Amino acid sequence: MSFFKANSFADVLKHILVILVVVFMLLGFFFFVYLPSTTNHGETISVPKITGMTLPEIEDYLDDQNLRYYVSDSSYNPGIKPYVILSQDPVPGAKVKENRKIYISVNMKNPPIIKMPKLVDGSLKNAQMILKSYDLMVGEITYVPDLAQNAVLKQFVKGKEIKPGDPVAKGSVVDLVVGDGEGNTEFDVPNVVGMPVDEASVLLVGQGLQIGSINYVQEAGKPNGSVVRQRPVAGQGAKIKVGQLVDIWVNGPEPVQGLEE
Repeated sequence: MSFFKANSFADVLKHILVILVVVFMLLGFFFFVYLPSTTNHGETISVPKITGMTLPEIEDYLDDQNLRYYVSDSSYNPGIKPYVILSQDPVPGAKVKENRKIYISVNMKNPPIIKMPKLVDGSLKNAQMILKSYDLMVGEITYVPDLAQNAVLKQFVKGKEIKPGDPVAKGSVVDLVVGDGEGNTEFDVPNVVGMPVDEASVLLVGQGLQIGSINYVQEAGKPNGSVVRQRPVAGQGAKIKVGQLVDIWVNGPEPVQGLEE
């Protein structure tokens, strides 16, 4: 025990020096021997490429390389097999320590359920854009007589009419019933032959019909500006529907556009 006795100031300094040496040796052992052996300090491995593989395949594959994985995200793509790895972080080739966790996104087996958007009363073009934004597919488009041209009247999934807000699987095919711009009611084709073109136009539009092409011809003995022919022809039980077109032929020269009278 005489070593620890301090008979002079020099003995005190000697004791302090010994203590410092011991402390530095312990610190050196901890940082340069113990810590590297437990944490593999300075040792790295390359991250393998696991995108395109499936979850069951990477279980043992990553375990053999002293790596782990964590599913951080998932999505659904019907064109890709279930449980396929879509992305990974860190990327392939990155240097990491052993036992590092690889964050992955996986393709789901079943599509997620979403709420059916409202397509009815909107245009067909708008419905197609909405379906695309919801990751839904445009299916069969059926046109039926209706005055609302290209307006969506009904929406179906797997043959069943579906309402806005009803649950539907992402990627589902949505069939649409669309108006063709023509009504259901049939009536006799009105006869406008012999009428001035402006009166004929008023009559046709007033009955819910559309003016088709206006053709100008020269026929002797007929008043200028009068209708000399029409298509479809009136009479003999000819029928027409609301919204359909009627072409007319007018006697006289074609008016010059923009010419002031």
